[in-house]
Formats: sequence, C-alpha cells, structure tokens
Amino acid sequence: MRRYLFIALLMLASQALAERAWVTDEFKITVRSGESPRHKIISMIKSGTPVEVLSRNRATGYSRVRLPNGKEGFVLSRQLLDHPVAREQLATLEAEVAALKTAPSELQRKLADLTERHDRLSREHESLQAEKKRIELELAALKRTSANAVRIANERNELRKQVAELTRSNEELKQEKRELENNNAQRWFMIGGGVTIAGILIGLILPHLRLRRRKDSWGSL
Repeated sequence: MRRYLFIALLMLASQALAERAWVTDEFKITVRSGESPRHKIISMIKSGTPVEVLSRNRATGYSRVRLPNGKEGFVLSRQLLDHPVAREQLATLEAEVAALKTAPSELQRKLADLTERHDRLSREHESLQAEKKRIELELAALKRTSANAVRIANERNELRKQVAELTRSNEELKQEKRELENNNAQRWFMIGGGVTIAGILIGLILPHLRLRRRKDSWGSL
C-alpha cells in the first residue's frame, strides 16, 4: 500500500514539474524506452510536435517526456526547444494575419448588430416613455376624479343634512299650522257658541223686557 502511495506521489510530483517543449525543427526524432541509444524506439514524432517534459537528466542528455497520445518515453534534450519551431510560428502568424484580415468585416458586422440593437432599444425606450406618460396622465385623472368624488360626497352629505333640517322645519311648520287651525277652530267654535248662547239669552230676556214696558205703559195710564 505504501509502495503504491509513493508511486502516486512521484507521478504527482513529476506532473507538477512538467513543462511545455517542442520537438526541434527536424524531420522526425526517436522516442526511446530508456536514456541511451541502446534502448528500443517506442515512437517517432515529427518536428513541431508539442510534448510535456516530465524531467531532464543533464548527465545522460535525455529528457523524459509525455507525448500528445499519453505515451511516455525519453528523447535527447538537445532535440527539444522551449518555443515552437519556425514553421509552427509561421503558421501561427499566418493564422493571425488571416484573422486580422477578417477582423474588419467581423467588426462591421458587430457594429451593424450593435447599431440595430441600439435602434431597437431606442424605440423601446420611446415606447416606454410614451406608456409612462399615458399612465401618469391616467393617474392624474384618477386623482382628480378621486378628489371630485370626495368633494361630491361631502356636498351630498351636506345636502342631506340640509334636507333633513328642511324636513324637520317643514314638519314643525305643519305642526304649528295644525295647532293654529285647531286654535282657530276652537276660537270659532267658542264664538259660535257664545253667539248662540247670546241669542238664546236675548230670546229669553227680550220678551220680558217687552212685557215690562207694556206694564209700565199701562201703569202710566
């Protein structure tokens, strides 16, 4: 178990120390199973191939590398460069030049897209502004309507109070009229009764007066 752990730690350490290198500008180089020409060749890689350097041995002049396909082996350290070969650099430069050539058209397309987006956003902004103004006008109208409704409600309540006062006053006047009518009826009834009684009294007294006058006339004779 410790042996496997030690091997795993060595592999991790070798990966941490790994660096990038490129095969020298030769046609092909050999990858051997060990650090000498006597070891068998396990692969041939062409120039410009990127490899991962796991370790370097100055004494033997070999470097342990990992190939792009994952295989590991040893190559001569002098056949490795710390930068891409001229052919690879030239290809990279040509790709960059081609990208720069296509950049203006790409930039024009992006500019057109941005202009279209800007115009669309401007139209949306104008539409939103118009909608905002409409909503503000509706809100102001609602506020005015609400204020008018409150005023109308207050006026209606005031009118109701006035109607109630007038109704009460009218009832009081009606009551006073009924009382006056009753008083007048009673007064006329009393007057009529008085006249009747007076008539009766006159009817009773007047014959006596006439009789007395006749007696007095007879006495004077």
